[in-house]
Amino acid sequence: MASQSRFGINEWLVDEQYERYLNDPGSVDRTWREFFASAVPVIGRQARNGSTTTHDSTDGSAVKAVRVAALIEAYRVRGHLVADTDPLTTGQVVAHPELDFTAFGLRDDDLQGEFVVDGFGGQATMTLRDVLDSLREFYCRSVGTEYMHIQSSQERRWVQQRIESPQPRPDVAEQLQILYRLGAAEAFETFLQTKYVGHKRYSLEGGESAIVLLDALLLRSIRTGVKDAVIGMAHRGRLNVLANTIGKSYAEIFHEFEDAVDIRSVQGSGDVKYHLGAEGTYRALDGGTIAVSVVANPSHLEIVGPVAQGVVRAKQESAADGGEAFPVLPIVVHGDAAFAGQGVVSETLNMSQLPGYRTGGTVHIVINNQVGFTTSPASSRSSTYATDVARSVEAPIFHVNGDDPEAVVRVARLAFDYRQTFHKDVVIDLICYRRHGHSEVDDPSITQPAMYDRIDVRDSVRKLYAEALVRRGDIGERQVEGALRDYQGHLERAFVETRALPVPHSPKPVPVNAPDAQNAAAPQVATAITEATARHVIASQTGVPRGFTVHARVLPQLQRRTTMLDAGTIDWATAEALSIGSLLLDGVPVRLAGQDSRHGTFGQRHAVLIDRRTGAEHTPLSSLGSQAASFAPYDSMLSELGALAFEYGYSLARPEALVLWEAQFGDFVNGAQTVIDEYISSSEQKWGQRSGVTLLLPHGLEGQGPDHSSGRIERFLQLCAQGNMTVAMPSLPGNYFHLLRQQALDEHRRPLVVFTPKSMLRSKAATSKLTELTTGAFRPVIPDETVDTARIRRVLVCSGKVFYDLDAYRRSADLSDTAIVRLERLYPFPEEELGAELARFPTEAEVRWVQEEPENQGAWSFVAPCVDRLVSRPVECVSRPPAPAPAVGSARRHAGEQKDLVMSAFR
Repeated sequence: MASQSRFGINEWLVDEQYERYLNDPGSVDRTWREFFASAVPVIGRQARNGSTTTHDSTDGSAVKAVRVAALIEAYRVRGHLVADTDPLTTGQVVAHPELDFTAFGLRDDDLQGEFVVDGFGGQATMTLRDVLDSLREFYCRSVGTEYMHIQSSQERRWVQQRIESPQPRPDVAEQLQILYRLGAAEAFETFLQTKYVGHKRYSLEGGESAIVLLDALLLRSIRTGVKDAVIGMAHRGRLNVLANTIGKSYAEIFHEFEDAVDIRSVQGSGDVKYHLGAEGTYRALDGGTIAVSVVANPSHLEIVGPVAQGVVRAKQESAADGGEAFPVLPIVVHGDAAFAGQGVVSETLNMSQLPGYRTGGTVHIVINNQVGFTTSPASSRSSTYATDVARSVEAPIFHVNGDDPEAVVRVARLAFDYRQTFHKDVVIDLICYRRHGHSEVDDPSITQPAMYDRIDVRDSVRKLYAEALVRRGDIGERQVEGALRDYQGHLERAFVETRALPVPHSPKPVPVNAPDAQNAAAPQVATAITEATARHVIASQTGVPRGFTVHARVLPQLQRRTTMLDAGTIDWATAEALSIGSLLLDGVPVRLAGQDSRHGTFGQRHAVLIDRRTGAEHTPLSSLGSQAASFAPYDSMLSELGALAFEYGYSLARPEALVLWEAQFGDFVNGAQTVIDEYISSSEQKWGQRSGVTLLLPHGLEGQGPDHSSGRIERFLQLCAQGNMTVAMPSLPGNYFHLLRQQALDEHRRPLVVFTPKSMLRSKAATSKLTELTTGAFRPVIPDETVDTARIRRVLVCSGKVFYDLDAYRRSADLSDTAIVRLERLYPFPEEELGAELARFPTEAEVRWVQEEPENQGAWSFVAPCVDRLVSRPVECVSRPPAPAPAVGSARRHAGEQKDLVMSAFR
């Protein structure tokens, strides 16, 4: 084929440039534009009928220029594949056939030829030899850059201009600073290795340049006016970052190694030292400062990423003053195996440009040890790089050799500047190695013998850098000795601080039968509102802007809300709107996020209205007046794990806000089980970290099958202890109203899990009167006030929707000997309130617990011992029989089961 003879194996590159030219001529360099516009388009391209069109011509200057342009383009696309980025294979990079200039039809006798290069390297023309030298310098040294996958030509050019220019060496002061910081990082690890042999610490040795990288990011932040940085990271290097970046004292860290921390402190049972978070101030040598924090994290690696994003988003919104749009810098530090292997990384990257989640760009740092625990890359990813997932959001990726700290600093500045310019994510792949085993207690040479033979004989990056500086004549031996003294000074101070530690006392044993804090529920706050407030909020539901066309199916729903106050038929959606609206008027910001949450999974909410004609949006609760707090309802991406982790992080940094996360169906919350287990239920005990995040989980067996029936009440209750969270299943809109307001107004808030209704959303039986909102408070137990207590011989205790089925049967059967008591809050268990209600009935009355769920699910296992303590007779459970699935798949079978369950409760 003629095209192959002209452009060889790189014909694809010419095709790619031609497609860009057709779409936007300005997106390609001038050489390409002139070539494609000329009468000599020497390209062998498939015609629409499948035939090949070729134009033979002599290799004129235009064609030669295009060959050189194609060579330059190939290095921009493929140069990273031959970059010298691996410190363990320095100088052993294998050539790539697509980067051989002869593959472009160029020959040795072209090397001295002068070609138009359209500004490449800042030149109008260059010899081919100079072009090749520049390409290798720009794309094949210690940094390999991936950026040509970015669709925006503006962004590509921005990166290109900064890469394709000479890089000045840092001055002596900066070189010494890099050397000192490498010394501090190494000193810390060396000390721990010698002092605490056999302890897990997830050393940074082999990747000490990460400290220099963070320095460069924070110094750049200070100089551009960024006031705050939030770091999310897993174990590797965490202690080093806490000591050398956050400023956590050596003494405090060594206390943790010595187990000298009081286990009865505010951090409850505590956590291992490499999970703890911290806050501090990073100080530049010129006196500039930036607040910096590391978010606490569990062993579940990448789950800290979306948590950190939530923290940053909340801080940015709190700091919003009309100035910098994204004044807080998010930095997430990853491991190579986890970045490629954990799905939550993809979820978090996907958030980066979404309206409800974007934080103005995150700097991702992959500490690439080139191995997982003992797993090699060939077994842990299918992609070329650990970072390939980041290409999905068109993030530029800089692969940098961790043993070239000057290149690391250069890349850090470039990454930060890109984030500031385009407010997008950027990735730094710090290719280094792990000097010891995964947690310092295993022998990595068992599984990676060849790799660790190379590591064992390799000097540290600090020593290599010092030798390079002396060899280049940048600094003298005396200055290196000064840096070494500084390094030794770090060691001495560490030793002194350790020797000063008191000998830890053996902690007193904690009594096994210590009373559970669950019965010490927080005192109720005033949650009732005035009638005027209610009417003001309701008026917003139909007060749309002039010319706004509400959808014909939505408008009647909104109009009905305005009549409910007087009719005494306030439904769930209206009660929720009144709760949120009144909180906004009280100055409490509210954030609501979830799949379809603006509209509502069941078409009930309509928090945001869409103009039927124009598509414009209007949020009724945002029109309550200038004094009202902000209401931010968002539809989330189709995710539970990353989405809930984000809301948890947001709630940490904005405790004054009511933060609501809604599952599409409660069943799907199990996709976020890691967040529930590791953060929501236990973070206060582990880290002293308090969150008020609220989960809204639609729940109820209604014949929709096993995956649209249960929010898994049993799993949440299993995690309840020491007053760590509130779990509720209200059966009345008015009680739901008070529950949300109580959660928002209680200064001692904990996470709240609400099992919300589905069919009850439109049930005429499940409505409330206005007086239920203007008086009273949340009722953890709703008594049965319709019966003659003296005649009762059976008391049914239940939660949620099943009450209405039981009550309907009782009415239809005209039964007067059965009371039905509603347990609205499952945890903290309302022992006092339920005990008072049960005491109203004869002692010989039989007490039964009734639930829709199978016996081995639902609340029964949790409430059984609690109710048993309140009555003199054993409590019976009326439920579906034990089952591995929450519900059956047949609607007809479900209806039969439900009928049998209700009837059996009265037998």
